[in-house]
Amino acid sequence: MAVFAVSVQAQEGWTLRQCIDYAIEHNISIRQSANTVEQSAVSVNTAKWARLPNLNGSAGQSWNWGRTQTAVKDKDTGDYSTVYVNTSSNSTDMSLSTNIPIFTGLEIPNQYALAKLNLKAAMADLEKAKEDISINIASAYLQVLFNQELHTVALGQVKLSKEQFARISRLAELGKASPAEVAEAKARVAQDEMSAVQADNNYQLALLDLSQLIELETPEGFTLSAPTVTLDLIPLTPPDEVYQTALTNKASVKAAQYRLAGAKHSIRIAQSDFYPQLSLGGSLGTRYYSTIDRNFSQQLRDNFSKYVGFSLSVPLFNRFATRNRVRTARLQQENYSLQLDNTKKVLYKEIQQAWYTALASESKYTSSSTAANASMESFKLMSEKYDNGKANAVEYNEAKQNLMKAQSDELQAKYEYLFRTKILDFYKGIPIE
Repeated sequence: MAVFAVSVQAQEGWTLRQCIDYAIEHNISIRQSANTVEQSAVSVNTAKWARLPNLNGSAGQSWNWGRTQTAVKDKDTGDYSTVYVNTSSNSTDMSLSTNIPIFTGLEIPNQYALAKLNLKAAMADLEKAKEDISINIASAYLQVLFNQELHTVALGQVKLSKEQFARISRLAELGKASPAEVAEAKARVAQDEMSAVQADNNYQLALLDLSQLIELETPEGFTLSAPTVTLDLIPLTPPDEVYQTALTNKASVKAAQYRLAGAKHSIRIAQSDFYPQLSLGGSLGTRYYSTIDRNFSQQLRDNFSKYVGFSLSVPLFNRFATRNRVRTARLQQENYSLQLDNTKKVLYKEIQQAWYTALASESKYTSSSTAANASMESFKLMSEKYDNGKANAVEYNEAKQNLMKAQSDELQAKYEYLFRTKILDFYKGIPIE
């Protein structure tokens, strides 16, 4: 069914949202980040149940040779007395034991809190990986559309060249055009066809890059849907306002904040070794001796023992290991604080660059659109002059080349503006669609 869905999708053409969703599902780095989230969730579960008592069972069998302890029954009184003899013997031990932590210097609650923050940080890292792949795919997707439109422009140039060649050929038949003009027109058709082939190659390569980026198994049959790309030149949100919004929703900032909060618990975990450790323990056990003149079940009953007790461990001196662990944890906290500051600075720098680039792209698109319209009018006038014999082929070809360059510049500016505005929307928390 998955293969069928992909084939149907390929026939209909992929949208940007479909490309992003497919990449998020199949990208190896994202899958690795997802595994890290699962590992962090397991760590949270482990820390959550750390206060529960443990339960251990043990059994042992031993063989002895030489002097060993045995019990001898007095024939007159029936009492047993312990003596040592030289003989071989064996013994069997069985026990159950448990231990319950009562006070661990607040290590357990801090371990649990740290594990939950680490899980949140891992989830933020996963979201950051998804955001990064979304931006890369949006850039590659728009590059495909740009090359596709360039190819369309190039085909339009080929059509014009062929029309010009047909016209000159008819004039040559009437003796109104020289063979040199016919050869030049034919060469122009060949040049424009070569440009169209190169534009198509660029489109196919961009399509291949996008298919590889989304982890598609094969680029065969991979096409994009033909969206209607329209530009609305609306005022750009100021960079400071975008930055304040990004501080509350960007995954990179959240991950740094979670790790800084976790560093406080790491310090408390290290400090827990300064405090006494109190635990409650208990055990049940029994033993069988082959040298005692009683059967197995009797000895298990007679040797059955029970134990319950508290254990208190008071740290006095551990060669400054605890003090150094606390120092290391404090340094790590400072590093996380610096990392958070750096993340915010990088974010602000990226937003500023995106804003100014979008502003420049807007101006570039406005001017290139005006230039393209002017070139179109100029080409129409030149075509009329050329048809009426008031302009030569050189002037006509120059006008045609100027039109193609103006249209190419307009397309480049359009897609650059689209991409830059999508980047700004991304920083404002608007999904890339």
